[in-house]
Amino acid sequence: MEQFIFDTSVILNGKILELIDEEEFGTKPTILISKIVASEIEYQANIGKVIGKAGLDVLKTLREYHTQGKINLKIVGKRPSLEQIQLNYGGELDALIREDALENDATLITGDRVQYSMGIFEGLNAILIKGKIEKKKAAIPHIKLFDYFDRETMSVHLKRKVPPYAKKGSPGNWYLSKISEEELSSRLIEDIAIEIIEAVRADEHSFIEIEKKGAIVAQLREFRIVITRPPFSNDVEITAVKPLVKKEIEDYNLDARLTKRLRNAEGILICGSPGAGKSTFAAALANHYLKQSKIIKTLESVRDLQVSKEITQYAKLEGSLENSADVLLLARPDYTIFDEVRTTDDFKIYSDFRLSGVGMVGVVHSSSAIDAIQRFIGRIELGMLPSIIDTIIFIKGGNISTVLTVKMTVKVPTGFRDRDLARPVVDVKEYMSNRLMFEIYSFGQDIVINPVSKHGDEMYYRAKSGKRGKKKERIPIDLETRKNDIIISADPIFSGKNVEIYSGSRVVFTGCFSRKGDITISLDNREAQELLDELDMGKKVFARLK
Repeated sequence: MEQFIFDTSVILNGKILELIDEEEFGTKPTILISKIVASEIEYQANIGKVIGKAGLDVLKTLREYHTQGKINLKIVGKRPSLEQIQLNYGGELDALIREDALENDATLITGDRVQYSMGIFEGLNAILIKGKIEKKKAAIPHIKLFDYFDRETMSVHLKRKVPPYAKKGSPGNWYLSKISEEELSSRLIEDIAIEIIEAVRADEHSFIEIEKKGAIVAQLREFRIVITRPPFSNDVEITAVKPLVKKEIEDYNLDARLTKRLRNAEGILICGSPGAGKSTFAAALANHYLKQSKIIKTLESVRDLQVSKEITQYAKLEGSLENSADVLLLARPDYTIFDEVRTTDDFKIYSDFRLSGVGMVGVVHSSSAIDAIQRFIGRIELGMLPSIIDTIIFIKGGNISTVLTVKMTVKVPTGFRDRDLARPVVDVKEYMSNRLMFEIYSFGQDIVINPVSKHGDEMYYRAKSGKRGKKKERIPIDLETRKNDIIISADPIFSGKNVEIYSGSRVVFTGCFSRKGDITISLDNREAQELLDELDMGKKVFARLK
């Protein structure tokens, strides 16, 4: 009677159970499990890997199948040493599994193409089942994790013996909601974790990004999932994030001047607090550059930017972004989206790419626009700063709150009187008004960041009033406050047009109408507050096309 021996790859992804249930090997086949395979799975489970626990469940199910008479299960071979399992140089364990197959005159079943090819070379009967099963896995199967998501859910937070929670809303405007009063049992959260890993490994568009002792980061289509367990975390926890908002650059109602600036800028920092909408804007900007016939690549520690399929997303190569950067430079991108710039090595990579002539868009965590610049100070020479960064965009509440520009000049710093104190100074200006906000310069052994404007870092768009020439005619608009936004609406015929909002003779806002003929301004922005103040004082607000 023909015997079948399965290697570790088929056990870990659970495909062996599908094959048996579908009677691919006939009724009551003789299944051989090598002690090599059992030892590998036991080791992975003991060091806290979810895939090891999934493999243990498959082995238990095989024993149940044997008890039920569905298969004839046998355990063969010798148990490997711990050193062999830990090192496994050049596929040593795979070779031992092939030896067990040869000694027992069994057909080798594998999902590993290298293992299959070596089996054929050594004269074994071997079957590669990976392609056959994957055809049946074109769509992601429904897993328990998806039940915790609805249309408003940004992320789901699951922890053993704690009720499930979810963040709902939109970037900068979310709230924490308890999904259920019932605590998650140990069995349920382990089942959810195993389902996630199985779904990721079965789907060709999903992948394991990071797998270390006590932590797994996976990308399941659009879901970014982090699974942690002791000793890394104090208990088993699953965090799943789903992008709720996908925007085009036109959705940000950018002024024509700012749109032009983004088109010409080559050293951009997108900054803001966690959850503010930085990555959403970075993805929109990447897609915008793609439409401008640019070659765009991304460099991400975890690939979760929602970009067009024409844009290639690079992650860590052999665990290092430096290795990724070496390859990425050879791909000759016009722009690289770097999400997220966090460690000293990341800042060095960003700077090196920029000085190599590659346009860079870096995503940085910071509490204000000037803080994003400060994170570079000390990591690069001050004189190189304007060559590396030329534009800083601060995102708050999902919208652009601040735009700064960086330029080097030689002058006497503000507040100094002696002309002999002239020195190289980095001017940081608010882009729309061209108002000087900060000066950065060396003073002795220190680097000084001097706030020049009395408004400090609370900046907002301001168009210049009092233009020469004939005034343009007013256009009818409607203003409405909805939750945390002000909506400025006009006839759709004005879509894509730049507009100035006036209070008396003073311009209080400039922007661009969307395709629907409206502009959305977050109440977190200064110009929105100013519009409300004008309306509260009973002043008339009107609009003119620029």
